[in-house]
This record gives sequence, C-alpha cells and structure tokens, in this order.
Amino acid sequence: MRNLIISLTKRFLLVMPVIWAVVTMVFLLIHIVPGDPVRNALGDNATAEQVMELKHKLGLDLPLSSQYINYWRGVVKGDLGVSLVNPSDRVLDKILVRYPATLELAIAGLVVALLISIPLGVTAGVNQGRLLDNLASIIALLGISTPGFVLGPLMIYIFAIKLDLLPVSGRYGPEYLILPAVTMGAALAAILTRMVRSSVIEELNEDYVRAARAKGLSERQVIYKHVLKNGLIPVVTIIGLQFGVLLAGAIITEIIFSWPGLGRLTIDAINSRDYPMVQGCILMIALTYIAANLLTDFAYRLLDPRIKVE
Repeated sequence: MRNLIISLTKRFLLVMPVIWAVVTMVFLLIHIVPGDPVRNALGDNATAEQVMELKHKLGLDLPLSSQYINYWRGVVKGDLGVSLVNPSDRVLDKILVRYPATLELAIAGLVVALLISIPLGVTAGVNQGRLLDNLASIIALLGISTPGFVLGPLMIYIFAIKLDLLPVSGRYGPEYLILPAVTMGAALAAILTRMVRSSVIEELNEDYVRAARAKGLSERQVIYKHVLKNGLIPVVTIIGLQFGVLLAGAIITEIIFSWPGLGRLTIDAINSRDYPMVQGCILMIALTYIAANLLTDFAYRLLDPRIKVE
C-alpha cells in the first residue's frame, strides 16, 4: 500500500507541469484571439463606458501578470469566471450541468468500441490469413476511413428516417444514446480491432500458450483467459490515448445529434464569442484527458503487477 501511495504521488508530480501548461495556454486564449472579446460580446452598439465597466468587472483591465495570477487563484478555488454573454451565469456551473452528458457519451462510445473490437480482433488474430481475418481487416478499414460527420447523418437516415427505429436527437432516455455512441465508437473500434489482432497473433506464439494447450485447456480458455489478458496492455495504451480523442470528437457528434453536452456548449460559446466559457470548456476537456492517461497507467499495474507506475 505504501509503495502504491508513493507511486501515485510521483505520477501526480510528473503531471503537474502538464497541468500548468494547459492552464497557461487556456488563459492566453482570450488574449491572443483577434479583436476585443468584451466589445464583441456587447456588440457594436456598446458605448466605451459599458465596455470599460464590463472589463473592470471581469478584471480584464488589470496588467496581464495580475490577470494570470487571478486566473490561477480561480482555477484552484474552482472559479472559472462568468459568461461574457450573460454575466449572471458562472462558467463552472454551466460546465458541470453539461459535463455528465459528454462523459456519458464518451464512455458509451468506448463501450461500443470494446464490444466490437475485442471479439472481432480475437477472431481475426486466431484466423490469421484466412477469410475471417480479411473480412475483419476490411471492416476495420471502413471504420477508420469513415469520419463521424459522415457516419452520423448516414445512421440517422437509415435507422431514424427510413426504419424509424431510433430517435434522432436529444437526451431523454437510453435509446437516444445508441446512435451517437455508435458514431463515436466506430472509428475507435476499427483502431482497437487492429491492435487486438496484432496482440493475439503475437501472444499465440508464446510458450505459455503451448503449455496451456498441453494441460488440456479448451481453445476458448486459452484465448480469453490467457492470450487476451496478456495482450491487453498495448490495447489499454490506445484506449487511454483515444479517450481524449473521443472527448474532442464529441463536439461534432453532439452537434449532429443535438446532444446537450460540453461539445455543444463549446460551439455555442465560440459562435457567441463567449471566451471565458470557451476557456472553461477547453480546460475541462484537457484535464479529463490528463486524468484518463493517469488511469491508463494504473490499469497497466492491474493487468501486470510487475509494471511500476513511476
């Protein structure tokens, strides 16, 4: 237990520079965009007094160094500022309302990807060079080459309009999650299928597989109890890295399916030039990505205790 706590502390300290860089870049976002964000938010008809009043209220009339320190203080306290469009709306409150929907969609997309990729990748690896392997490779290639903004409308047309089986938009029940989750998970499933296939092929040549077969274990036990477990480490790596991609991809998917998540909030904030809201959304996505990579490191340890998280 003591070693685990030490490992956790070391890993957290290694992540701190990344968090600092992310917060700094998010802070600079409002200062490097062209134009005056306050005037853009108030509109062209706003007077100079109104602009200066809002700048003073938001602390944007202070020196850049003071604004940076204040922003860090706010982040540490959980205060990401207020909306430029509606100053009565706190950025963090708006994000926390939308964040669960995005996290739900990303996790559902990941589950869909795993449900497709593991059996498909195992089947392809066990049947290397045969018809099933070739079919799995074709499916994987189609998944990788079909972007979400193409697959999403196509699935809406087939399953919602033509077959009338699933709802098109909103978040009112589990059935509303199916189409966006499959849209998000398809590309990741294609990548994971190829990874699982390669891992299975590599592990099948190991001595422990021959020993397991010699003991009389069924082929299913050999594959799913031994081969797949030992071959999951590179797959877990891809899952950890791709989870952040799922969060980023949620922006497009949420727009297509009118999913009330963080991605849609980000786009709405960009369209209305609500830069504090954009800052908060990007920061939340980035911190979630960092957390996903931390969890990936510890998943290594669960799969193989010999791996040290340092």
